[in-house]
Amino acid sequence: MPRTLLCADTHFGHRGILSPRMPRPRPFETIEAHDEALVAAWNKVVRPDDIVWHLGDFAYKCTFEYAASIQARLNGRIYLCRGNHDELAERLTWAGPIVDVQRVFVQDPGMLKPQALWCSHYAHVTWPHAWHGDLHVYGHSHGSIPATRTSLDVGVDCWDWRPVTLGRILERMAVSPVASPVT
Repeated sequence: MPRTLLCADTHFGHRGILSPRMPRPRPFETIEAHDEALVAAWNKVVRPDDIVWHLGDFAYKCTFEYAASIQARLNGRIYLCRGNHDELAERLTWAGPIVDVQRVFVQDPGMLKPQALWCSHYAHVTWPHAWHGDLHVYGHSHGSIPATRTSLDVGVDCWDWRPVTLGRILERMAVSPVASPVT
């Protein structure tokens, strides 16, 4: 049975993501080293039949050919929630249509019932079905927004440069400060 993993903000090909001018520069010598490390970390946790929801900013400031070559090397069936740097990604082929937000039901092996997730590139203060158990996952903030018991950043900056499973997300939410969505 395939698992569902989530991530955001890979920024493949984006040399600027390494710049000391960034609020949180990434610790790689070159963008090539960055991209190779992210591909290796991705393929270490994602199996070929897994589903991956990428919540935006897949590749930026590189050629279409480069972005396509990186995408072709990644395991899994990849879906995209559009980020603010995804003009290039809109030309790539994904496992389904590109969306701005998506309610995803995850039922990985061992789960008794599915968990609904509200997926977006951006953090929301509230979201549909928040009071009925849906959790919110997002990117864009590169780890600058603290997690809560119902919402957290799944960007690679927060998860050792790779996609993360729902199980790990739930573990981190369980130890986060209590916060309830606003309606």
